[in-house]
Amino acid sequence: MFSSLTSSALRPTSTPFAAAAALSSSAGAHNPNKDFEVVQPPDDTVQALKFSPPALAQNFLVSGSWDNVLRVWEVKQDGSTEPKAEQRIQGPVMQVDWSDDGTKIFVASADRQVRVWDVSSNQVATIGQHDQTVSTCNWVHSPTYSCLITGSWDKTVKFWDMRTPNTPAGVVSMPERVYFVDVLYPMGVACLANREIKIYKLDGQPVEVKSMESPLKYQTRCVSIFKDKTNGAPVGYAVGSLEGRVAIQYVETVDPKANFTFKCHRSPELVNGFQEIYSVNDVAFHPQHGTLATVGSDGRYSFWDKDARTKLKMSEKLQNSITRCCFNKTGDIFAYAVGYDWSKGHEFHNPQTKNYIFLHACFEDLKPRVKK
Repeated sequence: MFSSLTSSALRPTSTPFAAAAALSSSAGAHNPNKDFEVVQPPDDTVQALKFSPPALAQNFLVSGSWDNVLRVWEVKQDGSTEPKAEQRIQGPVMQVDWSDDGTKIFVASADRQVRVWDVSSNQVATIGQHDQTVSTCNWVHSPTYSCLITGSWDKTVKFWDMRTPNTPAGVVSMPERVYFVDVLYPMGVACLANREIKIYKLDGQPVEVKSMESPLKYQTRCVSIFKDKTNGAPVGYAVGSLEGRVAIQYVETVDPKANFTFKCHRSPELVNGFQEIYSVNDVAFHPQHGTLATVGSDGRYSFWDKDARTKLKMSEKLQNSITRCCFNKTGDIFAYAVGYDWSKGHEFHNPQTKNYIFLHACFEDLKPRVKK
């Protein structure tokens, strides 16, 4: 039963995830990094991936994919996974997010609908709508209010109060389509189709505090907010682009050199005299260390220390693109989804190619570089 998500009857085993990973021998051509393989993966490319919030004792992982299906697994400390539930909706899943108490999963879909999946009743309900594809959904829980924020290709960001569904509590018009949004209260960052980036304060009515053109020259593919290491407040964000590059941007800084870009997800060797450049498909910050992970169309994941400006680790190359990634609440598990991202066009799409979700024991890999 899906209601077991919130049941105390299910407890993680006492085996630490990292120790289990050291004993794992799950390897093969499809898994060169010898990471744990999630059972019963999606039948199509994963577009959304998210671990459950700290309110739940266990680790649960939800995915949304282009086959219109939402899936949830329990991830146990011995590296095994157990499918818990799935739901099919009427369009490809673009993004998912959990409520802070872990009782609901919010869904943005290409069919223009905004949905909520109640995990206790295992029921899905439509709670809102846009005029075009709903590209983003982010749950906000603040000391004074809770709401769902959705972004869409209809050039709007909408705010939804769960007490009055289907009627937006607020609408903010944008100059272009909304591609990606990240929210870490009280900061919100919206990335638009014209490479414009808008930063908002959300403690009260949403207030735009900054608007700028992306420092990256090509289309934005992902965004993630990072915290100040001393007080835990959100202070900046990372954006990744189609051109194998990531930008680190502080919203307010007295040192302009604090903002920088770096190259990533490019072929280690020249191919026919040229370096191959791949899209950065996702970026995520470690919840404890503040270091970050990037994944790309080259089929690799890399870990970085933005403060030391150095690469901590690069994975072995997988047989397909990595489309999404996320960390669990304690930062000891890194999940990443492998599937075709259409970066090479229709002619390279093979419907027979299997999709995967892998779990990597990551806590030690992402520790910041110690200054000598």
